[in-house]
Amino acid sequence: MLIAIDNRDPRPLYLQIAAQVKEQVQRGDLQPGDELPPVRELADSLGINLHTVRSAYIRLRDQGVIDLRLGRRARIARRQPVELTPAEADRTLGAQVRELVADAFLLGLSTEDLHALLDRQAGHSDGGAGKHDSHPEETP
Repeated sequence: MLIAIDNRDPRPLYLQIAAQVKEQVQRGDLQPGDELPPVRELADSLGINLHTVRSAYIRLRDQGVIDLRLGRRARIARRQPVELTPAEADRTLGAQVRELVADAFLLGLSTEDLHALLDRQAGHSDGGAGKHDSHPEETP
């Protein structure tokens, strides 16, 4: 597992750590059962406070990404297949998506540019064709 702190990233450090772990799970670099470094070890290697790493691990635990138990190493959790309704997806991710859409607008990106960016980041090679969508396309 490779974690790097980006001092130019405006997000708090614990969110950077949590996001990088989730990205590694999404890419398949981290698999269910893989161990994460102990809090103190990761904090020392990054040169940050151990409470910052602990906050990241707690966030990941609360999101179901890792199993975290006292006295045991944190491990990547087994994914439970969940089918969300559009309303549940909006409750879960809506605020983040709305902020992303607003940020894209402020940067001058079109809706198509944002869709293409999302497809690239998700690792889809169809260049934004949206073949993976199961719902009718909605314009942000």
